[in-house]
Amino acid sequence: MRKPRREPGSRAPRPTEGATCAGPGESWSPTPNSMLRVLLSAQASAARLSGLLLLPPVQPCCLGPGKWGDWPPGGGLHAGPVQGLQRLLEQARSPGELLRWLGQNPTKVRAHHYPVALRRLGQLLGSQPRPPPVEQATLQDLSQLIIRNCPSFDIHTIHVCLHLAVLLGFPSDGPLMCALEQERRFRLPPKPPPSLQPVLRGGQRLEAALSCPRFLRHPRQHLIRSLAEARPEELTPHVMVLLAQHLARHRLREPQLLEAIAHFLVVQEMQLSSKVVQKLVLPFGRLNYLPLEQQFMPCLERILAREAGVAPLATVNILMSLCQLRCLPFRALHFVFSPGFINHISGTPHALIVRRYLSLLDAAVELELPGYRGPRLPRRQQVPIFPQPLITDRARCKYSHKDIVAEGLRQLLGEEKYRQDLTVPPGYCTDFLLCVSSSGAVLPVRTQDPFLPYPPRSCPQGQAASQPTTHDPAQRVVLMLRERWHFCRDGRVLLGSRALRERHLGLMGYQLLPLPFEELESQRGLPQLKSYLRQKLQALGLRWGPEGG
Repeated sequence: MRKPRREPGSRAPRPTEGATCAGPGESWSPTPNSMLRVLLSAQASAARLSGLLLLPPVQPCCLGPGKWGDWPPGGGLHAGPVQGLQRLLEQARSPGELLRWLGQNPTKVRAHHYPVALRRLGQLLGSQPRPPPVEQATLQDLSQLIIRNCPSFDIHTIHVCLHLAVLLGFPSDGPLMCALEQERRFRLPPKPPPSLQPVLRGGQRLEAALSCPRFLRHPRQHLIRSLAEARPEELTPHVMVLLAQHLARHRLREPQLLEAIAHFLVVQEMQLSSKVVQKLVLPFGRLNYLPLEQQFMPCLERILAREAGVAPLATVNILMSLCQLRCLPFRALHFVFSPGFINHISGTPHALIVRRYLSLLDAAVELELPGYRGPRLPRRQQVPIFPQPLITDRARCKYSHKDIVAEGLRQLLGEEKYRQDLTVPPGYCTDFLLCVSSSGAVLPVRTQDPFLPYPPRSCPQGQAASQPTTHDPAQRVVLMLRERWHFCRDGRVLLGSRALRERHLGLMGYQLLPLPFEELESQRGLPQLKSYLRQKLQALGLRWGPEGG
């Protein structure tokens, strides 16, 4: 008959103290040592013992193969014999019966059965007030079974067996513990051999640091600043290009480093091609930084005069950076607007991007260079500059304030009184555009032409529109979102492309209303944002609703 189960909460009687617990090959008695005493004083249930050992109870119906080693394919429906053997082990009434179930069913034994057997052994020792001595041969045979099969254990099963063997009193230098420990070491990932790093000197060390993917992903400004102190002989063109690209990519407006790049460009002028120069000049336009180096602009003009016909795309890229700095050289403009240059780039793979850049340069000439009298880009060659929101805005749309500002304007003004993401000639995308009467009333956009004429009517061809007059009684107000990524990393200076767009929209006659990210981030919820927008619009003298008409 099966022995009656104890009531929950009852405790096992304490065994006799004073004896020691030995492993296989030694005289062994079930009387526990100090570690085993804690184990045997617990309830003789798998869940209670497992909790004590900080190990989950063995439940193969819910534990997968990665947890307990081998597992028959197909799950529970095909695991009947394996699960049945586990029940037999859990219900064994003596250590000898445990050994018999393991030894007589070699085809059904799996790795996770051995921790079950060790657990059951501990339960048997703690379930009887005076447990009989366990035969030495039984423990030796159980140990040999585990030793013979432990090469097939996974690392988790090995750890469980080691933990249980220690608690059961097996000596640390015995064959069972040694075999399990050896298998544990085999499962550890091998340590990689120490790499022989080549000795890097000078520019090689700087180049290796700047080329490191981790360094490119996570800019370290203190490390970048230290590069500015490198000796001149260490600064090769490749190192300086990497540095320039890093500053531009991470919006790091570091004057000391930018001045170092400008000085390097001036000193190495004759050794640099326009393809290298375009990369060195990139951070100056993007970061809206005009260097103090007095020879910076004369040097670039000489390089453009020498290289313009060799690399058309590099030439236009250099001019784009100078356009953001408002430093366009007339001689280079004469060349890129010449019929020969335009015809030359028409059949190239990068014709569209060059035409887009030339269209922007033509707009800059129209709006900012009243003294220019040279050729211009023919109207038939012009294309929209930025026909859609910039890539950075599309990539960060989920962090943008545009959606909540649009909802605030919708509730404040109504959908018919503003336009979102409207592209105005010559190709600038506006965030929000309002049409306003001369009295300050916000008008429905559908009743007005939202576009101001381009070129501005006050400017004949080739003159700047510093004071544009449109002869249109309705004003156009553009709400400009100034997100955090529209600024250099310090958060105070607009990036060159953003400053250029705002500058040109203002010169064309649009009234700009900037919405800085600091102010937008300080608004807590839509009600506060609506109040903020109301104050901004009223500060311009705008009216809407019944009183605004």
